[in-house]
Amino acid sequence: MGESLLQWVAGFEATYSRFLSTSLISRINDAAGKDWVAIDPETERLFALCQEMHFLTRGVFDPTSLPLVRLWNWQDAPRGLPDDAAIQAALAKVGWRKFQRDPGRVFLPEPGMGIDLGGMGKEYAVDQALQRVQQTGATSGLVDFGHDVRVFGPAPEGKPAWHIGLEDPRRPGTCWTGLAVNNLAVASSGDYLRAFTHEGRRYGHILDVRTGRPVAHGALLASAVAPSCTLAGMLSTAAFVLGPQEGVRLIDATYGAAGSVVSESGTVASRRFGEFATR
Repeated sequence: MGESLLQWVAGFEATYSRFLSTSLISRINDAAGKDWVAIDPETERLFALCQEMHFLTRGVFDPTSLPLVRLWNWQDAPRGLPDDAAIQAALAKVGWRKFQRDPGRVFLPEPGMGIDLGGMGKEYAVDQALQRVQQTGATSGLVDFGHDVRVFGPAPEGKPAWHIGLEDPRRPGTCWTGLAVNNLAVASSGDYLRAFTHEGRRYGHILDVRTGRPVAHGALLASAVAPSCTLAGMLSTAAFVLGPQEGVRLIDATYGAAGSVVSESGTVASRRFGEFATR
């Protein structure tokens, strides 16, 4: 099972990674403004999920954000920041409502548009991998793709719950709290590990598609507990972008979810977060 699962994960990346020139996502992006691209039923389901998550997060999650991602490349510490004109030009290429979907095919209508499944692709893969593990007859297990975790079945060693640590963004490598969960997923989003500094100011990799700029309101890490990793990932990313108060309100308004946002000024938690926190 282990080898076949690894092959599935490799195949998933080969299909949906924008970093691979031969991937389906790259072919969709390369065809922007030119032509429709055929997709299979699984990709249709993935884009349908994108639609749901776009609606749920009030537009904060937008898979067409690639023009902005390219503009704010955190891996290339830039000599200068993008000016307002460049930001507005990139923003003009962003908009999930522009993305056209027909049965079996999709189309980005404007040259320069692009799809980036960061923020939900890995989380979706966690859910799919867990289903494949369950199909083998396994009665319990944990799937961990790094900050995106989902568990099922009884916890090991007869413990009453699985324990998932939440990393402390102020002291990476340590945990600020733990969560006790059963048959749930936990996902976290933050920019404390991926950023660049320009003229003494830090710019993280998570962007706000409403402004076209990196999030800069003091949030360090957002975490969410939800029935699926896809939902937990969407909530944690949206909560990080929205900020502590509004982000936690979104989590509170989502059935079956709980979460928290750690910021420079403290931690804000949802109403149900205390049901899972272990310290």
